[in-house]
Amino acid sequence: MSRTSQRPRSAAILLYRRTGDVPQVLLVHPGGPFWRNRWRGWWQLPKGMIEPGEEALAAARREFAEELGSPCVGAASPLGEVTQAAGKRVVAFAVEGDLDPSTIAGAQFTVEWPPRSGVSASFPEVDAARWFSLEEAADEMLPSQRPFLDRLLPLLAS
Repeated sequence: MSRTSQRPRSAAILLYRRTGDVPQVLLVHPGGPFWRNRWRGWWQLPKGMIEPGEEALAAARREFAEELGSPCVGAASPLGEVTQAAGKRVVAFAVEGDLDPSTIAGAQFTVEWPPRSGVSASFPEVDAARWFSLEEAADEMLPSQRPFLDRLLPLLAS
């Protein structure tokens, strides 16, 4: 088994919409204390781990619903896979749709906070969602996920 195939693998949805001549993509900001003051360059696709035996698209739809509190419906187009800086592989799918970012109500996670305090605190997996133009998204999102924007362009042209 190669090193690449042993790395964690996540699945993501790149939700997009067309508003006049300007396509937009929905990105999310991770919740929790580590991300609190990290905005520019940290927005990303809603994503999560693919469970053993689970299909990537099913995992992407499940994680979208868990993180945003809303199901992801519609035809999905594969956007391939990227490897993030820490080695995690992310496979993504483009879905045309719409979502009001003010309605997100996703899952929570618990972590010891502050560190070594013995106190557990709960935080949302996603603390914000926002529509971005493709140009804005390229400036605001994780650099390792930017190739998905380029891969979306042929779908937008059709």
